[in-house]
This record gives sequence, structure tokens and C-alpha cells, in this order.
Amino acid sequence: MKKRNTFRGSIGFVLAAAGSAVGLGNIWRFPYLAAKDGGGLFLVMYLVLALTFGYTLLTTEVAIGRKTKQSPLTAYKKLHKRFAGVGLIACLVPVIILPYYCVIGGWVLKYFVTFLTGNGVKAAQDGYFTGFITSDAEPVIYTIVFLMVVAGIILLGVNKGIESSSKIIMPALIFLVVGIAVFSLTIRHTTADGVTRTGLSGLKVLVIPDLEEITFKRFFMVLLDAMGQLFFSLSVAMGIMIAYGSYMPDDANMVKSINQIEIFDTMIAFLAGVMIIPAVYTFMGRDGMEASGPSLMFVSLPKVFKEMGTIGNVIGCLFFAMVIFAAVTSAVSVMEAIVASLMDRFGISRKKAGFIEGIIALIGGILVCLGYNKLYFEWKLPTGSKGQLLDIMDYISNNVLMPVVAICTCIMIGWVTKPEIVIDEVEKNNNKMGRKGLYRIMIRYIAPLLLIILFLKSVGVMRL
Repeated sequence: MKKRNTFRGSIGFVLAAAGSAVGLGNIWRFPYLAAKDGGGLFLVMYLVLALTFGYTLLTTEVAIGRKTKQSPLTAYKKLHKRFAGVGLIACLVPVIILPYYCVIGGWVLKYFVTFLTGNGVKAAQDGYFTGFITSDAEPVIYTIVFLMVVAGIILLGVNKGIESSSKIIMPALIFLVVGIAVFSLTIRHTTADGVTRTGLSGLKVLVIPDLEEITFKRFFMVLLDAMGQLFFSLSVAMGIMIAYGSYMPDDANMVKSINQIEIFDTMIAFLAGVMIIPAVYTFMGRDGMEASGPSLMFVSLPKVFKEMGTIGNVIGCLFFAMVIFAAVTSAVSVMEAIVASLMDRFGISRKKAGFIEGIIALIGGILVCLGYNKLYFEWKLPTGSKGQLLDIMDYISNNVLMPVVAICTCIMIGWVTKPEIVIDEVEKNNNKMGRKGLYRIMIRYIAPLLLIILFLKSVGVMRL
């Protein structure tokens, strides 16, 4: 049997895993939720959940990967035959996500090129984003370019591709995030009616808890928002951390590595808020902070950069460069979960597995692009909102399949194989698991309960 590749050291694993965690969800979803859910109230809730709920799921998946030395498609079956189907669902999630993630990555690339060529003012015009995504050829071309970059890193392998690229991209990403966040705090703007707002006043919106009209319902909604965000932030329930865990050396300190991933993720998520909320608040007020997702990144922020004047084009260019780094590292992890699964299940080479998944992602990506023009349609989702192909794929993967995978994982580890199977893996080489008692309670009782509630809300069964 061919020996499995491993990361050369803990830092390679941590940077790769952190790169997966630091994706578009952190950049365009975290700031919106923080502003919507009372600033500091959401931050405190998110931090508590990251150290408990998120820690439990992250530890479980990394341990499953390292123990089985398998990717998600085959790891569950190796632990317990009755849970083989969970591995199939866990592998299906990244298969659905990768095509539309590459499309969005193409959008980011387009905006980076726009600002790089000094045309940031055009990007701020009404209808620019809609005009771009509804055009026939351009979105497809940018999607292909983005996918080729991601596939190229995957084909280079675990060490020369994923690990080496993470060691370059992640420091650059952190440098840009910190730099833009600091700049965001220094800006000042006076509106036409004489109102002056600053970046620091916008920071208060992010960090000071808004406890007015606090009710149990509102508290519970913030809890569910923070928990849902953790799926995006930590890349759990989509097979990624199992795949990366399978490349983790047996002599690596898993306790230390997981703690470092938690710190990286929380730091970048918070800095994403510091980057975006003060800037949007300064130039657009509280009304501007109601946007999230593509409308925040591709509509609201270009208008903010335009209001900054000459330097806005430079800041916009740096911002979208940073987003490209985040999108690439996340897309690489999504694709690796699939490629590793194909290699483990069918015994094929990385080159062949990468080619197969590349073709699937390319076809899916083109269909998503066409979903905004020639194949446009609207479908009412269980959440009540209307969506087209990208929204449907996102809903199925994030709102349905990911909670199902997480619930089944908790049941398998908490009640069937027992928590000790993970605890023993974490404590290899005399590494003490400091949150052992917490882990047992979370994996058996609290995490499954919270996940079931989140799932019922996501599919529209539970209304709050």
C-alpha cells in the first residue's frame, strides 16, 4: 500500500486548515451578522460557541482523519460500517460547493482586475455587478481562470501544492487584512447634511453590545446565527478537516494545532468586521450595513471605495487581492476533500482524480454562470426567499446536508464508537486534552441538540 502523504510539520497543517477556514463566509457574512445581531452580543456568542461547539466539531473531524488516514468518503466506513452513508454525504457537500465557489472566485478576480487597472469608479456604478454576472462569456472565463489556479495547486500535491502555497498565501492574507483594518479605523467622512462619521465610531457598532429590547427570542436567533456562521468559518461538516487531518503527522501535537486554528479563525473573522463595518458605516451609515453576501462585497463596498477618493482605488485593489487569497485557500481545501476521496475510494492517481473533479466543477460552474442569463429561473426556498441555481446549490449544501453530516457525526462518536476514540487520538504522544470533560458533554448532548434545532430552522420547519 502506498504511503500517505503528510504535512511536513504542524505549521503546514495549521496554515492549510486556517486557510480553509478563512474564506468568503468570514469576509462577507461575519460583518453583516455582527452588525445585525447587536455587535458585541454576537461577538461574545460567537467566541463562546467557537470554544465549545466549534471546538467539538473541529476536534472530531481532525481526529477522525488522522486516526483513519482516510478522506471523508471512506473514513466514516472505516470507523463504523453503518455510517458509510455519512461519508458519501460529507463528500457530496464539497462536490456541490466547488462549482459555485469557483464562480464567485471568478467574480472576485474580475473586480480585482477592475481596480488594478484603475477602473474602480466603474465598479461603483449602479448595475455594474448585474451587468457583469448576466453577460454571456466574461463570467465563464473568469471562473475557468480561478478553477485552473485552484486545480494547479491541488495537482502539485499535499507538500508542494497545498502546504507550500498556504505558507505563502496566508502570511500575505493576514498582512493585508491587518493593514486594511487599521486603515478602516482612520477614515473620516462628512455627509452632505453635515454629519461627520469616523471609522472608530463604526468600530463601536461592531464591539459594543446592543442590549436594547433583548428578549429570549432575539437571544436565541443570535445564537443560531453565530452557530451557523461557525460552519462557514471552521470548514466543518464538509469533509475538509477530515481530509486535512489524514495528512497530519502522528507525532504532531493535535491539541496545540486545533487551538491555533481557533485563534486564526476568530482573529480573521473579527478583523474582517473591523475592515468592513467601520468603512461602510462611515460612508453609508447604518443603512449600508444591511447588505450581506455578494451585495455587500460587489455593490456596497465598491461604492465605499469610490467615496474614499483617489486612495479608494488602491484600497479596493488591495481588498480584492486579499479576498482572492481567501477564496483560493478555501477552494483548494474544498477540492482536496473531493480529490482525496476519489484517490482513497478508487485507488486512482492524484492527477486523474484532479482531472475528473476539475471537469465536474467546470461543467457545474458554467451552469451556475448560465443561471444568471440563458438558464435563469427562480425557485422559492423553504426559508421563504427566492433563488436561482447558485442559491439552490448553496441552500442544499449549507442548510441541509452540512447539518445532517454534523448530527450523524455527533451520534457516531458520542454514542456508537464513544468519545474516547477521539480523545485517545488527540492525546497521542502524551498531549493532554484540556477540554476533555467539555468535549464529552458537547459531542453527546449539547452539540446534537443545537444542530437539530439549526437544521429544523434551516429547512423551514421551525419558525422563530
